[in-house]
Amino acid sequence: MRFPVTQFSRGFKTWPWTALGTAALMFALSFPIPVQAMKTVSEKTLSTFKWPESVAYDAQNTVLYVSEFVSGLKPTEKDGEGRISKVSLEGNVLEEHFLPAPGVKINKPKGLWVAGNRLWTTDIDGVWVFDLKTKKGRKVMLPGVQFANDPTVVGETLFVSDNRGDQLFSVSPADFLEAKDEPKVTLVFTGKSVNPNGIYPAKDGSLLMVGFKSDKEARAIFSMAPGKEPKAISKDIGMLDGVYELPNGDLLASDWVSGSLFSINAKGEMTTLAKNFKGPADFAVYAISGGLMVVVPDLAKSEIRWVQLAN
Repeated sequence: MRFPVTQFSRGFKTWPWTALGTAALMFALSFPIPVQAMKTVSEKTLSTFKWPESVAYDAQNTVLYVSEFVSGLKPTEKDGEGRISKVSLEGNVLEEHFLPAPGVKINKPKGLWVAGNRLWTTDIDGVWVFDLKTKKGRKVMLPGVQFANDPTVVGETLFVSDNRGDQLFSVSPADFLEAKDEPKVTLVFTGKSVNPNGIYPAKDGSLLMVGFKSDKEARAIFSMAPGKEPKAISKDIGMLDGVYELPNGDLLASDWVSGSLFSINAKGEMTTLAKNFKGPADFAVYAISGGLMVVVPDLAKSEIRWVQLAN
């Protein structure tokens, strides 16, 4: 799970603090602030998954959720074979087909976001929200989307990236599961040469984005301040997938070109933390004794790697 810890404004409205946001901030502040870059101290790889694209951490239930294509590396195929598995922190599959509920089909679930008892996932042309207790789900279509990729909730707004369309969408309200009316879908930006894949709410109130272009044209890490245009905050690096902000402000990201998980600081200095991935996708981060655990799905290898970080 990623933790939104600040307000975020789209220019027309500023979202207030919520109980979730306050709890997230307290969680973030509970991390020891590193005085030096983190390093990898151990790795473990499991091959019991079928084309996993994203991993999310559920702090409330201390479990992981994994989105899986199942039928193959066919990210745009509408075959109804996709699933979201429930997995222990050690990697044991607790419920292979946790979502969707029987009788409901999803195709190729990609990015995941968990907050409270809700889980969001994208699926080619739209975005789903599910209740983690009842498994009830609802999908909203995103008109004009080419490849819905990563969802992120900030306050009462859901943001969804579209890397192939070079677009960012917002959906309001974010929790539209029980909404009587259709939520409002807004095109936030298009054609900015960002090709946003992973998105993440930074502590300074901006929205972080990493770029992914399938023709291997390198993209950077971007930051979009409230009401502003996206701005590159790094050099062009590669085909970037997941992104996460560490407590000290350094960023974690995954890159398909170098096949790595890396960290980058405010000076642009990069440190490779794990390598030899074939398709490192959207990862989860959670605190463990003495450091952090980063759980990275390798979509192309049908593997998931647990990477332990410490100072």
